[in-house]
Amino acid sequence: MPRSSLENHLFRRYFQSQPLLWSLRIKIALGAAKGLAFLHSDEAKVIYGNFKTSKILLDSNYNAKLSGYGLAKEGLQGYSMLQLSDCSCSNSNKFYHEEEDLTPEGDVYSFGVVLLEILSGKRALDANRPSGEQDLVQHARSAKICKLHQLLDARIEGQYSSDEARKALNLAMKCL
Repeated sequence: MPRSSLENHLFRRYFQSQPLLWSLRIKIALGAAKGLAFLHSDEAKVIYGNFKTSKILLDSNYNAKLSGYGLAKEGLQGYSMLQLSDCSCSNSNKFYHEEEDLTPEGDVYSFGVVLLEILSGKRALDANRPSGEQDLVQHARSAKICKLHQLLDARIEGQYSSDEARKALNLAMKCL
């Protein structure tokens, strides 16, 4: 894809010199959500099972395209499950690969994690962050409601209204 992966735009130094605008982050999140919704629809019935920023590819207009779900097998209750053996796994993405998460609900949880990464510009797990902030999900869950805005990427401050930010963060928390 012409614009590479979302992971590269959020976390790679080459791309980080120009952080994604708020409007593009929301566009990408909506596109990814629509892709997951289609996969979970009665028409497709696919469990993604490995949803993460590296699997969201961006075309020249920053439209999100989900990758890595081509090899599915029969799964639970009429759903197809992606074969995790075909996916590259790492310790930093451990919660994407838990077997009990191979459900539509597990995909929704993973979307919540990705949405937090999009909003914060931080990886879900990062041992280089201060204690208590290394696990982005746990940090978000422990943050007081009035302090959730502190999770947002400071590089794009001023590009969004507090209402937009609150709605996006609330959606991420509901997914988790």
